[in-house]
Amino acid sequence: MASQAGDGSLKDSDAPKTTDPIITIDLPPTVHETPADEAAIALENVPVDPVLAKPVEQVVTTTITLASDAFVVTGPETPDMLTSDRIVSHRGKAKPKPPEGGWQRLVYELTFRAYNPGDAKPVRSRKSLEQRIGRRLDGPTRYVAVLSRKGGVGKTTVSMLLGMALASIREDRVVAIDANPDRGTLAERITKTTEETVRDLVTHAHEIEAFSDFQRRVSRDETRLDVLASDTNPNLQEEFDADDYDTVADLAKRFYSIVLTDCGTGMIHSVMKATLDRADQLVVVSGGSLDEARLTSETISWLENNGYEELARNAVVALNTATQGTDLLILDELEEHFASRVRDIVRIPYDPLLATGATISFGSLKPFTQESIRELAASVVDGLPDHVHE
Repeated sequence: MASQAGDGSLKDSDAPKTTDPIITIDLPPTVHETPADEAAIALENVPVDPVLAKPVEQVVTTTITLASDAFVVTGPETPDMLTSDRIVSHRGKAKPKPPEGGWQRLVYELTFRAYNPGDAKPVRSRKSLEQRIGRRLDGPTRYVAVLSRKGGVGKTTVSMLLGMALASIREDRVVAIDANPDRGTLAERITKTTEETVRDLVTHAHEIEAFSDFQRRVSRDETRLDVLASDTNPNLQEEFDADDYDTVADLAKRFYSIVLTDCGTGMIHSVMKATLDRADQLVVVSGGSLDEARLTSETISWLENNGYEELARNAVVALNTATQGTDLLILDELEEHFASRVRDIVRIPYDPLLATGATISFGSLKPFTQESIRELAASVVDGLPDHVHE
């Protein structure tokens, strides 16, 4: 035990001492063994110059003192040694992240983590897209509308995939609303967890006070995307209209940062006007045939001629190359045409999982398909304003 002075304090001789860490390495003396062929011609009776030949006893050990801020305590620590600087300095030493990629990770491990060549190019591309998709959006809710004047070009599929890409990466909430007044099929592309629809939400709007009240009327998929289904009852006497959409959108903006709307094909329907009036970003879906592309171009013209010029210029065209009439030989020409009219064009490739029309699992899609959808999502977020006003 440490001895104490008469006043109860520790003597100087008993206080903990700190020393620099010393590592001693014993190096074995180097002994030269003469090969047989050299021994045969070795010169005998020749004096050895003592200046050139040092005794091996002079090279026995080497002492190395580590250049480190760390210290070694050779006794019990006192309370005043537990400082905040000491704790913070250890916390601040973040562990380096290993690189992602085939040979990059192998080199990192083979060099005992001394050399980090960085991520592989595809990994850097993916992380760049994820950073763009995850951009923080301050202020009120942003509205994204997905539309097409022609059925069968994959509008609903693109809406679902876009929502999944956004929800899987962003830290806030994303909801996709099926606003097709003619019974849309958006909710059929995921495993439904509720049978309630936009009609039920409108009917019980006065009961929605908390997020849990809204959430139990939507289906959530594995990417955290919430989906609000359209009317499915064929016996309804009233169709989904602009007032209904405004009711749903006003409720959604209380709980979600991004509201994605899968529109119907009727450009002059009241729901379309209500959707466009709120929209911050448009995605216009086109097939890959000449006729489908021409109709998409006419849709852009309609937007320009009906007071939505800015939305049209800032729009993104999703060029779905999996439609039945797609002509792969003219895709470059179609992109060149749309580039003169909108902000960006993203090709959506053929994927066998999407071709079945079954429920979609984003993680089961081909890697190239996932990357294309992330490019679409990143472009959409790029086009959203930093600040919006209520």
